Amino acid sequence: MASPSSLDYAGDISATEAWKQLESDPKAQLVDVRTMAEWNFVGLPDLGAVGRKVHCVEWQSFPTGAQNPGFVGEASAALGADKSVPVLLICRSGARSRAAAIALTRAGFEKAFNVAGGFEGDGDGEGHRGNVNGWKAANLPWRQG
Repeated sequence: MASPSSLDYAGDISATEAWKQLESDPKAQLVDVRTMAEWNFVGLPDLGAVGRKVHCVEWQSFPTGAQNPGFVGEASAALGADKSVPVLLICRSGARSRAAAIALTRAGFEKAFNVAGGFEGDGDGEGHRGNVNGWKAANLPWRQG
């Protein structure tokens, strides 16, 4: 399988760049594609400071890991009809959200970005997430529970 190219989606941005875009563009939207278990037990980005909410749409289901066949329809319903709005997709570390960005781009969304590093980021030397990169490591607002 070929690796994704810049033609497949709008590209990768860091969590900090995603936050700056959410702050500066009132139309920009964040879609968290992790599982319900991750949202409930690990936490969610908190967009209260920018007056928006995170759209939670599973890319894969827990515990099976099966891809959500309704992802594009569910995300489209959450985002609305304007496919020119910037859509920032986030998962744990950036792999599922890249696949989701590609899917939304194929569905006509013009600016579907992958938040590289995701919510928890890559593991550190001890295998712990949240310290190297991603939303939490960038000290961006988030909440748990």
